[in-house]
Amino acid sequence: MRILIVEDEEKLAETLKAGLVRKGYAVDIITNGEKAFSRISLNHIDYDLVILDLMLPGMDGLAITRGMREKNIMTPILILTARDEVETKVHLLLGGADDYLAKPFSFEELYARIQAIFRRPHNAIQGVLTIQDIQLDTVSRRVIKQKKEVPLTLKEFVLLEYFMRNPNKVINREELLTHLWDFNYSSFSNIVDVHVKNLRKKLDLGNPGVLETVRGVGYRLKE
Repeated sequence: MRILIVEDEEKLAETLKAGLVRKGYAVDIITNGEKAFSRISLNHIDYDLVILDLMLPGMDGLAITRGMREKNIMTPILILTARDEVETKVHLLLGGADDYLAKPFSFEELYARIQAIFRRPHNAIQGVLTIQDIQLDTVSRRVIKQKKEVPLTLKEFVLLEYFMRNPNKVINREELLTHLWDFNYSSFSNIVDVHVKNLRKKLDLGNPGVLETVRGVGYRLKE
């Protein structure tokens, strides 16, 4: 899952990013409203959620929200606001926001709101995935293969989850970078290949070839 944080308080944005990365999300930060709206307009398909501050330089959060919905961009939006008036909340929800959170707030509450958004019917994500003899539980963060638990790093886990949500599809390195790493990573980096290699070693127990390389294109997890 990839999240875009639009927040001009850089210290807060970095704190939120650090917490979400520990939870397994890929996170990008933009501090200017106009730049954020431009990026969302062009690359909204890359993001599963936008966390949006209400008061931003260039273009405020409500204007961004309305602009997204006018463009039929339905990426979920969680707005952060220092204003707790009922009227403000009504404007945010009617403007297209999925939820709001009044500052100050705890990270635990923010994380709970994010999970609640992803549980809603139009955003619902299947909790347990099964392909061949591999079972992945997104809630407990456990992977079982041949009735044995496979110990994975956090990045290996989200990489496997992405493959299992796209079975039999050839996925290139650029797509994996786009969805699982933030935009500071270069497409020329070998970070994807390293993680896929490590993941393959852990999965190929008595059943080689589950995760295969399509030469010159990318990778495919066979169903």
